[in-house]
Amino acid sequence: MLDLVINARQAAISAGFDVKRILPFRERRMVGPFIFMDHAGPVSVPAAQLQSLDVLPHPHIGLSTVSYLFGGQVMHRDSLGVEQIIRPGEVNWMTAGSGIAHSERFEDPATLAGGQLEMIQTWVALPEADEETAPSFTNYQPHELPIFTEPGVWMRLIAGDAYGLRNEVRTHSPLFYLHVVLQPGTRFGLPQGHQERGAYVAKGQIEVAGHFYSAGQLLVFTPGQDPVLIARETTTLMLLGGEQLGPRFIWWNFVSSRKERIGQAKADWAAGRIALPPTDNHEFIPLPQDKSRPASSASAAPEPLS
Repeated sequence: MLDLVINARQAAISAGFDVKRILPFRERRMVGPFIFMDHAGPVSVPAAQLQSLDVLPHPHIGLSTVSYLFGGQVMHRDSLGVEQIIRPGEVNWMTAGSGIAHSERFEDPATLAGGQLEMIQTWVALPEADEETAPSFTNYQPHELPIFTEPGVWMRLIAGDAYGLRNEVRTHSPLFYLHVVLQPGTRFGLPQGHQERGAYVAKGQIEVAGHFYSAGQLLVFTPGQDPVLIARETTTLMLLGGEQLGPRFIWWNFVSSRKERIGQAKADWAAGRIALPPTDNHEFIPLPQDKSRPASSASAAPEPLS
């Protein structure tokens, strides 16, 4: 039933902000087109320390970043001139394509509304034909993301198609991405028709084939199998996957099917050829000089949030 279980590792994305890093993993770089996944929070800090969470402007190529919040709010700014607050239940979908820079700021005490900030960040690799597409950004509101409920199940389709649900979130390859909440004892199956499928346990605990899996674990399922997931307590899952795109190179925030394109992106950022957000251009994250140490190392440079 399971190809692999990935346990989240700790990574730092700013001076005061640690996250659970799920993808990439040395034994499994991607699930469908998803090549990166972070679970940030829950975080609760005094309002005076909000700035310590800020993620300074940083670049991307060859991917789409997808931001989804459980709680709090984040201000997004990018080199297209977009300024967008994202709140729980919305989706920020930013396609980097040929190159974009953006920041994530925590400027308003409402960021910690309810006492907690919590979000999921993923990167979706682009097909080779779209890797150099023009950058773009779209914020999708909750009413644009269909919700399905039945006894013991609540789920929202973030992107793609699954369980007969579709929405207008623009993707570049076949995929699915859902936020699912299961009540204790609920039995739940995976979506059909997708080559690769994974389930990240954000909260709670599930049982699969007699084994138990808890918060911070990503289950990657064997293609062609139809496992039953049983919630052993109130459980929040992020389901994701889709069609394989082929191998990708990943270095820092850059993703490409071509190694030489990664090298070009490094040179472009170092030389200032990737524009900064016009209203957030007084500071930025410089190109790392040494990425050989693990992200959890105290001396390793922080890694930007997507």
